[in-house]
Amino acid sequence: MSVLSITFHCTKSNLEEWENYIDEKLVAMTENLLDVNKYILSEVHSDYIEEGKNYNLLLVFDNDEVREDFVKSEMLNIVERVEAKFGTEVMIFNTLLNPKKTRF
Repeated sequence: MSVLSITFHCTKSNLEEWENYIDEKLVAMTENLLDVNKYILSEVHSDYIEEGKNYNLLLVFDNDEVREDFVKSEMLNIVERVEAKFGTEVMIFNTLLNPKKTRF
């Protein structure tokens, strides 16, 4: 198992438009990802962020190779689409998670 965490940070001024984009586009894109076994899309609560809001997409892959291929191809497509729509108003951060122990 291999995991990728994608955090989207949206500025306050675009929250409504971003949430609509999540519902209308991002969920559909995620559902259509062939190499993703499971995913969790979350709104992130944080006491320390006041200038916007974070959302997280946690993707689970069979192995590191499949995740790496995803990052090199599909991830670039997601970034391009989000940047085309929101520019710098939505920032994207990838984190490769390498589980030491799991219990799903």
